[in-house]
Amino acid sequence: MRRWQRSVSAQATVTAILLFLVSGRVVFAQTSGDLEHDPNDFPPATSTWKGAITDSIRLLVIEHTTRIAFQQKTRSELAGPFFSDYRRSVRMPRTWEDGDSWGVNYVGHPIHGAAAGFIWLDHEDGAHDPNIGFSKDYWASRVRATGWAAAYSVQFEFGLLSEASIGNVGLHPNTTGWVDHVVTPAGALGFMVAEDALDRYLMVRIESWTGNPVIRATARIVLNPGRTLSNAAQGRAPWSRSLRPLRWEP
Repeated sequence: MRRWQRSVSAQATVTAILLFLVSGRVVFAQTSGDLEHDPNDFPPATSTWKGAITDSIRLLVIEHTTRIAFQQKTRSELAGPFFSDYRRSVRMPRTWEDGDSWGVNYVGHPIHGAAAGFIWLDHEDGAHDPNIGFSKDYWASRVRATGWAAAYSVQFEFGLLSEASIGNVGLHPNTTGWVDHVVTPAGALGFMVAEDALDRYLMVRIESWTGNPVIRATARIVLNPGRTLSNAAQGRAPWSRSLRPLRWEP
């Protein structure tokens, strides 16, 4: 029993270190008087694909590190032969549900899908243009972001850095289902559109009512959870908006 516990502890430590190394640097520094950097301080992405892939890996690191830290069922599956257990965990779902709670499947997964979608949009020129409105170009960009969220979801479930490889989800019966593959991208689109609308109409109104940066930052975080997670993965303040930098008022 002690040998097994030491094996789990050692593998958990190694996994956490590898995840940290993969994640790259995360920027936490803030300017002395600002809540976030001016948008001009951020260099433009050299490639939509390169930027989206790099930041999506960082999002994966955040999510899997959180799973290891807070889920006993994940930590308990870290022992054993990695590739053998991983291969046995990757299987075609046979049911709709996967054993997770309603909140995880129908709220949590759409939010993490929306975070991946926002990462794509943050690297796509013109996706956050305030003049785009809810036009045809807007919907085309959100469909592309939904496609990216779907690809991210497949990797999250089955890829080399996935629930199947880290925690062996799918190894045991009734731990994988179609719900994640359908609800994650569909819910991601819904959350992205809803968060865009809230940010464009409600958030702007809230910020016209108060100059308190704490209230403004809190509203941005609470009302835009997908964008908040996306910002964190990209090393920005959770409340960051490229076109509306939030500053401490004198």
